[in-house]
Amino acid sequence: MNETPTLRVPVLETERVRLRPYRDDDVEAMFALYSDPRVMRYWSFPPWTERSQAEQYLARAWAAMEAGEIFPWAIADRDSDTLIGALTFFSLHREQRRLEVGYSLSPDYQGRGVAAEALRCAISFGFDTVGLVRIEADIDPRNEASWRLLERLGFVREGLLRKRWRVNGEICDTAFYGLLPEDFQR
Repeated sequence: MNETPTLRVPVLETERVRLRPYRDDDVEAMFALYSDPRVMRYWSFPPWTERSQAEQYLARAWAAMEAGEIFPWAIADRDSDTLIGALTFFSLHREQRRLEVGYSLSPDYQGRGVAAEALRCAISFGFDTVGLVRIEADIDPRNEASWRLLERLGFVREGLLRKRWRVNGEICDTAFYGLLPEDFQR
C-alpha cells in the first residue's frame, strides 16, 4: 500500500454507478440518506435530524481523506451523478495492507444489485491498485440483505462479537466478515 500520507480517492465507474469523492453539493442527498430510518435501522448512531450533521460529516470525511486515513466515496447514479449512497474504506492498516469497508444505499436503489456493483468496483480497486491483502466488514447480523451481499462477493463470516454496538437503544451483536483476494467473486 502506498506509504504517502494523502491517499487519492479516484473516480471509479461501472455500468450504473460512479464512485467519486464527495462534493459540496452532496449535502442535501447525504442528509436525506442518513436521516432515513430505513437506512439507519442497523447503524450505531440514530438518523440525522439536522442538515448541519451532513455538513459536519462531509467536512470530517474530507479532512480524514486529506490525512490519508480513509477512502470516502459517494455512490452516484452514473447518468445524473446524484449521490445515492456512500462507500468508505476506513481503519487503514498500511503495514498489514488491510482495511474495513462500510456502505449505505438509498432505499430507492436497494434490491437492484447497485450495492454489489459499487462494492465490486471499490474492492477491485483495493486489491488490484492499492495492493490490499484483506478487506473486513462488521455488520448487524439481523441485516440479512447486507450479510447476503457480502457473502455473494466472497466474504467469509469469521466471527460474532456479542453485545458490541448500541443500535436504536438496544445492545446488539456484530458479525465480522473478511475477504481475501483469492475469495473475491468478481
